[in-house]
Amino acid sequence: MAEAIFRGAFALELAGGAEPGHAALPPEQAGELATRVGRDLAALVEGVSGLDLVLAAAHFDPAESLRPGWPLHQRLQELHARAPGRDQGPRVLAFGADAEGGVPMPFQADPALAGGGLRVLPFVLVGAADTVSAVAEALEEKLLALGMAQPDTALAAQDGFAARIEHARYLSVHDLAAMMAMQYDNQGLAPLWNLVEAALLAPHAVEWLDQGAEPLLRLENGEVRMALFDPAGWCMHYQGGEGDCDRLQRVYEHFLARQRQFAAVLEAHGIPVLFVHCDGQQDARAQLQ
Repeated sequence: MAEAIFRGAFALELAGGAEPGHAALPPEQAGELATRVGRDLAALVEGVSGLDLVLAAAHFDPAESLRPGWPLHQRLQELHARAPGRDQGPRVLAFGADAEGGVPMPFQADPALAGGGLRVLPFVLVGAADTVSAVAEALEEKLLALGMAQPDTALAAQDGFAARIEHARYLSVHDLAAMMAMQYDNQGLAPLWNLVEAALLAPHAVEWLDQGAEPLLRLENGEVRMALFDPAGWCMHYQGGEGDCDRLQRVYEHFLARQRQFAAVLEAHGIPVLFVHCDGQQDARAQLQ
């Protein structure tokens, strides 16, 4: 029988900007937390209890969970396939720190992305395709409005990670993506989200960011090509070569900062960025193809 998966995240909203004291839970605590997560999800949607739950008992920045190919969820799926007990009924599996307290790859979060107010624990539900389809549809409808974790589950996460948690809730990866889209919009990064979303949901699509004074980007095959202009090339592309380009130096410097910001966001989502030098003498759009 064909199997399918539902991808989700256990999201921890931290209080006061304080980072958790522990990156991952040891086996016993990881198992206890996963059991409570499974109980919470089963109380929300009938059918969850008949599926396998696989939880990463380690926390990540949301961007690490929203990467093309869903690598964290894919790793959970691979570990599930190797785990014993496949024909012995629904299983609850958790993966975090080892018995000595070390955190194996790929459950080591990127230290460069630490410090955010939201941390997520990826999970998957695995089972027969028809059951997963029905459960996934119900979870997509309910989680955003009703997906708060039970108090003892939130407390287990708080104690285990040595964190101050304000809210703990369950999200589908689509819910998490929608939250990130809103956050990027509030940060003035809305034009970039279309590329991130395309890389996640339509990996073979070609997507452009070609809006006014924004950096020029093209996404194809999971890679972004970004036009890199020197001052003269920038003036030619964005100003048509008109005006006193020397007096626009401050605007150009702001443009470079915007490029660096865009590149950092894309790389946080695991999307490589290739800079293509454009001198303004040729069509920059053609050079990105």
